[in-house]
Amino acid sequence: MNSPGNAGGGWRMPRHELAILAATVAVFVVTGWLDPNHTYFANWAESRDIILRNTALLGIIALGASVVIIAGGIDLSAGSMVAFSATTCALVLTLCAAPDDRRLVTVGPAGIAAAVGAALLSGLLVGTLHTWLITAIRLPPFIATLATLVGLRSFARAMCLFVTKERWGSESQQINVNTPFFAWLKEHNVWIMTGTFLVLAVVTWLILSRTVLGRHLYALGGNEQAARLSGIRTENVKWFAYCFGSLTAALAGIFLMADSSVAQPGTLARGYELNAIAAAVVGGCSLQGGVGTVPGTVLGALFLRLVIDAVSKLIKASADVYEGMIVGIIVALAVTFTQVGRRGQSGHSLFSGARGLAAIPTIAIFTALLATMAAGNVAALQGRTGLFGIGVGGATLLTLAVVRRLESRHAS
Repeated sequence: MNSPGNAGGGWRMPRHELAILAATVAVFVVTGWLDPNHTYFANWAESRDIILRNTALLGIIALGASVVIIAGGIDLSAGSMVAFSATTCALVLTLCAAPDDRRLVTVGPAGIAAAVGAALLSGLLVGTLHTWLITAIRLPPFIATLATLVGLRSFARAMCLFVTKERWGSESQQINVNTPFFAWLKEHNVWIMTGTFLVLAVVTWLILSRTVLGRHLYALGGNEQAARLSGIRTENVKWFAYCFGSLTAALAGIFLMADSSVAQPGTLARGYELNAIAAAVVGGCSLQGGVGTVPGTVLGALFLRLVIDAVSKLIKASADVYEGMIVGIIVALAVTFTQVGRRGQSGHSLFSGARGLAAIPTIAIFTALLATMAAGNVAALQGRTGLFGIGVGGATLLTLAVVRRLESRHAS
């Protein structure tokens, strides 16, 4: 279990977080150098705003995901929760606007407060539902949140069709939100979202590191049976974790709706749940529970968003094709590195036996192919894609071979 505080005399950044910070700086420098337009250096203000906005949106969701993971659970429904809360907010605005106002510009302060409150309340209710499914029905967290991953988005679409037909006489799966308050929120979204993210990060850090509840969350994730025998009310702790995760997703839904000026439950925030989990894992949270820090999650969100932004800048054509693969590789590497120490202590080798030996060329070939395809869309590497792919594959093969050799020496 990660110790929330620092027992030493002075604070030092943990090695894992220092590595993420160094990797973030490296990605920034390399992207700025390889990008033909050198956007990071030539247009820093715009790049900064884009990075801050995307990091804050992802980070708000990732903070909730990290609390759930630390408590030993998993929440796959965050993206659908974002869409559901945004739709709930927009539908309440629809009911509070004038009957013929399809742009929702006539909503007053009371209607805005009701809409925001309803969106946040929806997060609390979904978190409570998750806890009930897990503690009373005894569904595994994976199954319970997988059900809401599919169900919430479908439910939001059905609500959207029903309310718009009853209010305007015609069905619509999209609601345009031009309420002055949300237009103002969109105009200042970078700093408001970033400030909200930082405040939420501080609050989450205080809960995890300075309260009894925080210690109980770590204890629950470390060993639920031992936590229960110690007198911890594990069901109440789970309720907090899942409600916190859903509330952060609901908050992100409000910001995303304001930023896009539309609530479209069919497409809004698709895939966000996996990126949030990825940010938490890259930041050091263990999917086995009981391990994780808020600073790590913040850095993980920043690193992941910077990598995604780098992909879009370096791979001009079909960048979204490679985004999922690169995020998946990063998550796999993050989990691998966090497990290396444990495996070393237990004497278990990563590349032992015939399967381990076969895995080395397999990984190298896959890496070489990915590098070759990606390099084909990078202007700085035009004409050298094959050489670049062979170089990356060879370096991977050599590195893994050295790791296997060091493991065999350590074992002997």
